[in-house]
Formats: sequence, structure tokens, C-alpha cells
Amino acid sequence: NPKIEALFGMHINSQTEVGKIKYRAGGMMAASDWFFITVHGKQSHGSQPWNGIDPIVVSSQIIQGLQTIVSRQVDLTEQPAVVTVGKIESGVRANIIPEKAEMVGTIRTLDTAMQRQIHERLIRTATMIAESAGARAEVRIENKTPVTYNDPALTARSLPSLREAAGEENVIEQKPRTGAEDFGFFAQKVPALYFYLGGMPKGKNPDEAAAHHTPDFYIDESGLTLGVRAFCYLVLDYLEGK
Repeated sequence: NPKIEALFGMHINSQTEVGKIKYRAGGMMAASDWFFITVHGKQSHGSQPWNGIDPIVVSSQIIQGLQTIVSRQVDLTEQPAVVTVGKIESGVRANIIPEKAEMVGTIRTLDTAMQRQIHERLIRTATMIAESAGARAEVRIENKTPVTYNDPALTARSLPSLREAAGEENVIEQKPRTGAEDFGFFAQKVPALYFYLGGMPKGKNPDEAAAHHTPDFYIDESGLTLGVRAFCYLVLDYLEGK
């Protein structure tokens, strides 16, 4: 098998105007981890909560505590980060304090050191809050996708190709995004460049354009032509040593 020297990828973007390309050297998109927290309490009748340990109340305290990880416990001047609880389930009836509560959420980071810090603090926050109420928290974290990292040298080398394809003024450096992309796995193996291709109709306000993964998602497919042209320039220029 031939050795892979470089890797290029792109993603259509419904909130970037057709004809534009957006890129970033270094961390382009965040690592995505999922966390699973099960709070074990003690079941009792809802009319006698003192006879039980309410996992729903404990879970609500944990959720509030998790919000302080990003806002108070990590240095946001280094890199942005996100901790979000997206799902919580517990109980079967209005008059029963349940035995347990379960929650699921996501962590987004652009730096492995911060990722490690947030994992440690999330486990500590959940277990200690539960313990303070006489409950017990089980925490599991799954690493889903790594940071999508654009090799700085390859990015710098590729910019003339992108500008040749799209025009100097249409190649725009952007801030890192907290969305995640499995392209990051490939970027761990070889130098890579991943960029956004505009798909929003010209003249539309980006704030009014529907985001990805929503019912109103829409792209102007005429923008795909630039994607083909950009890839051709990138590959041919790279092979020619430009």
C-alpha cells in the first residue's frame, strides 16, 4: 500500500455563503466525549421523602454543579469547552421517589490537557455531590471523536491553492467550532487539512439560515462546484510540490 503523506477533507456549511471557504490552522473542531451518570438513591413513598434518598434531587444538584466546571474550574483563556447534559430519566409514578436516576451528556474540548481536566472534575463533582446527600454516583465517560486538527504546515502550504480556487477574499480564517467530526481520527495519523465549504444562498443572513441537523436545513448546490475545484487545486498543487 502506498504511504499517505497528506489528507484533505471538507464539509458543506449551511451558514457560510456560497463561494466562500473557511479554515483554521490547529484545532478546527472539538473532541466529542459522552458521559453517563447513574445516581443511586433509596426508594420511598413520595409522601415520606425522609425515608428515602431522592436521586432526582441529587441529579439536579449534580447538573448545577457540572455547570461550574467550565465557568469556574478550567482556564477558558486557553481553549473553549462545553459540558452539556442532554438527557435525564428517572421514576415511574408521581407518588414514588425512585431508586435511581440516569443522565447522559456531552463534553467538547479542543485541547487534550483540558479534556483530561474536565473528565477528572466531572467525575469528582458527580461523585462528591452524590456522597454529600447519602447517594452514590457511577460515572462513565466514552471518547467518541478526537479534535479535528489541521496541521499548521500543511494549512500554510495549502492556502495558495484554496485562494486560487475561490479567490483571495473568499478564503476566510475562522474561530474553532465546538461541533465534532470523525475526520479527526484520520488527522491523528497523517498531516491533514479540513475546511468548510459555503452552501448558504448568496445574500441570505447567516443568522437566519437553518443550521445543520434541523428540519429546515438547506444548501445551494451550486456551491459544490467550488468544492470540486478546491480539491483539484489542493491535490494537483501538492503532487507538483507547490
